[in-house]
Amino acid sequence: MSPLFTLRHWFRVAPLAILLGLSGCDLLEFSPNDNRVPQEFTNLTQKNLAKLEAQPLAPGDTLRFVFTGDSQQFYDEAEALVASVNQQPDISFLLVAGDISDFGLAREMRWVDEKLRRLNVPYLTVVGNHDLVGNGRETYQRIFGALNYSFVYGDTKFILVDTNGREYNFNGQVPNMGWLRPQLANLDGARRQVVVSHVPPTNVDFDPALRAPYAQALRDTENLVFEMNGHNHSSTIGQPYDDGVTYVNSDAFSERAYMVVTVWGDREFRIKRVQF
Repeated sequence: MSPLFTLRHWFRVAPLAILLGLSGCDLLEFSPNDNRVPQEFTNLTQKNLAKLEAQPLAPGDTLRFVFTGDSQQFYDEAEALVASVNQQPDISFLLVAGDISDFGLAREMRWVDEKLRRLNVPYLTVVGNHDLVGNGRETYQRIFGALNYSFVYGDTKFILVDTNGREYNFNGQVPNMGWLRPQLANLDGARRQVVVSHVPPTNVDFDPALRAPYAQALRDTENLVFEMNGHNHSSTIGQPYDDGVTYVNSDAFSERAYMVVTVWGDREFRIKRVQF
């Protein structure tokens, strides 16, 4: 075999060998919009709810959970957050108020999950506006699950709702009030309720046509403890509409802070901000 033939043969097969090697070690992603992930990284909401159900809270017991939001590309901060939360006593779960990703990519959501699955407790998410970029909606649904869902844990019903109106061109359908109102009207055996979304109704990214109906629905809700949001990247607690409804906004991961939330009684709560 001549040296020239050998060299030509190498140039033909080397790119294929490199391609197969990269794909074999999971370093190659053919498209940034490819939402294919291993089975273990799918349906995470239901998987984490199953973990939560395996650690039930007795009726009447005080509920403590961690509230944070907007993890996006802050992976180092995610590691530090996990280390800090794992030191918190009597925490039942961690709640992320959306924007798990920055560009709606499966790779981003998977990276965040790889950090958060090291928590000693399950974690749950609500969809954020960045999670809907590109084909992020399909990706979020594949990796995490439903955009709107609810669950009861102990004495508390949690209602998680998509409020990213701008990502739907303010079409008057998000938040889905036809889904939300029946959820708010039914405690499903719980004693109190908590509503969680990403964009707060006071923000310009919330559909302006639905701002008043949304706030009114919360105002009319029986035993609503508070409404919780992310999006603004800094923590606040207040009643912007002076109507008795408390709105709680989380810090982003970038702020290296989270909230430890304690809930008891009909609507009693305490919130402690923790730096990490």
